[in-house]
Amino acid sequence: MSASQNAEGDPYLVVLEPKDNPQNMSLFRRWLAVLIISSASLCAAFTEQGVAQTFHVSHEVTILGISLFVAGLGSGPLLVGPLSEVYGRNVVYQISYVLFFIFTFPVVFAPNIAVFLVFRLITGFCGSAFLSVAGGSVSDMFLNSSIASPMAVYTISPFIGPVAGPLIAGFINQHLYWEWTYRVQLCWIFVEFLMLAIFVPETYVPVILKKKARRLRESTEDPKFYAPLDRREGTLTSAILISCYKPFQLLLFDRMVLFLDSWNALILGILYLAFQAFPIIFEDIHGFHMQTTGLAFIGIGLGMLSAISTQPLWNRGVPFSLVFNIKLILMVLISRLYARETARYNGDPPPEIWLIMGQVGAILVPVGLFWLAFTTYPQVHWIAPVIASVPFGSGIYFVFTSTFTYLVTAYRPIAASAMASNSALRLAFAAAFPLFAEAMYDRLGTVGATALLAGLSTTMAPLPFIFYRIGARLRKNSRFAAH
Repeated sequence: MSASQNAEGDPYLVVLEPKDNPQNMSLFRRWLAVLIISSASLCAAFTEQGVAQTFHVSHEVTILGISLFVAGLGSGPLLVGPLSEVYGRNVVYQISYVLFFIFTFPVVFAPNIAVFLVFRLITGFCGSAFLSVAGGSVSDMFLNSSIASPMAVYTISPFIGPVAGPLIAGFINQHLYWEWTYRVQLCWIFVEFLMLAIFVPETYVPVILKKKARRLRESTEDPKFYAPLDRREGTLTSAILISCYKPFQLLLFDRMVLFLDSWNALILGILYLAFQAFPIIFEDIHGFHMQTTGLAFIGIGLGMLSAISTQPLWNRGVPFSLVFNIKLILMVLISRLYARETARYNGDPPPEIWLIMGQVGAILVPVGLFWLAFTTYPQVHWIAPVIASVPFGSGIYFVFTSTFTYLVTAYRPIAASAMASNSALRLAFAAAFPLFAEAMYDRLGTVGATALLAGLSTTMAPLPFIFYRIGARLRKNSRFAAH
């Protein structure tokens, strides 16, 4: 093994060779890694009623179990995202999931509500790596021209978890003790850790080069070989501190990041508020019980799955055999625009091209919410609000796929930090919204409260249209974005 001669002529500086490049791994291996790290973000559990009965606390206190878990998910990326840019993606994944597994046991066997809530916060923090670092891994393994599909899979996975969580937990909680929800989760965490350890390679190029330089020093017994990461200035502590405040720098000094993250935060807050709103709509108005209320979330899940099924249209810009309704016909028209813009830039379009998908989501989210709002009357059949949640679910997918892909391509040198800033803000909203959901629905009613949320999402809808027009100019003036 030898170091390749770099552009500066330093024979001891280790540079990336084609065989070391994670983008040159086989397509199967890259997709396997994407599927594993995406599935690792599916762990979501909801057990408010069982916890309230066991510990004799109010419903509002049990909602803290969700909010604290989500707060941990939001704060964790501020540390683990930047750490992945120092130590690499793999070590962060593995340590995070080991700690996630260990600290889930006190949740299962909590003697009181305080222990339960504290460890819900800790497990959220430990499991947060996949909400920011995984976006960096996808960016490491795929070029801009081929990143859309893997980013789509990564994007949808954290939202399938919260949708599937109430469905699975509803059946477990109604027929078994609530602790069994977390016991099932423990089994899932263990299997995920094994797959992470066996099948997911390191993908962060600076760490790959650092390991290669260490192997060269050992094999040649020449200490002169080094990688760029070996010559990083400053102490490790200062590097971590700098990396930890970088997400806040992005939010404070980059207008696109601030507005796009705020848009994402509002929509995720509304999704998590639905965990409290759906029981009000379906249990109080339509007389559902726990497990059938969980089934009501199928509409959102179907919307997400139908949206991801349109990904070939975005990738190729051509219709396919499933074009049979208005939404998919619209997808064909818009994807043709997307293909035309891609061809205009010789197959290497600017990051703003991904905001076309966000424009679709910006329309579907308020449409679905307004539809949901005005179908929550008792005299309206229960299937109507379930159907209304389908475009809402599709819009969520389009909004987040668009934003995530834009962030990791427009801010590729600091992709993990860009995703960390997004995770921190949107999960802060997701933690807060469930806390006032019941009071808001009691005060405004199901129609007024849901219409208010629809109105808020409408005010943010112009953002992808605006940044599609002026994003390139804003990136040019940004000190963080790739030019």
